[in-house]
Amino acid sequence: MTWENDLFELFDDLESQAAASFALEREAELADRRRAEYQEVTLAARLMASVGRGLTLEVNGIGAVSGVLERVATGWLLLRGPSQDWVIREPAVTAVRGASERAVPAVAWPVVAKLGLGSALRGLADAGERCVFHVADGSRHEGVARRVGADFVEVATGEAGQIVLVPFGTLAAVQSRG
Repeated sequence: MTWENDLFELFDDLESQAAASFALEREAELADRRRAEYQEVTLAARLMASVGRGLTLEVNGIGAVSGVLERVATGWLLLRGPSQDWVIREPAVTAVRGASERAVPAVAWPVVAKLGLGSALRGLADAGERCVFHVADGSRHEGVARRVGADFVEVATGEAGQIVLVPFGTLAAVQSRG
């Protein structure tokens, strides 16, 4: 019966080798799948998972801005700082520190997350709050948002009633003054 034991041992050994080979192939396939799926994750999805967390954002023309991420929406986010709030255009963000490891896909976002930058700026205009409008090149305009067009905000600067039109494409962030 020893030849039967040897044969069963050989089959067991071959089976173990096949299982190990399958496990290696499966792990490589899963790693490829994880990489392929992660390339679909957007910055906005990572930010959406970070709502409620303290973050530090690097913003074009401004530098580091820290606060608690309150809202993420289409193309912009709201960061609540200790003494001021920031409406920041997502394209102006150059780095994020403190973000969640998770991501929330766009299909799971609340309906209000579909509101564009114009909605946030219309809210500021309705409030009549004095703000600083930071442009990505580092310049800024202090004043009150009066009206919001399709792709620009009209800012009353208070300088002899001067009105400045700031295109959304150049805007980096809007900082509340209080």
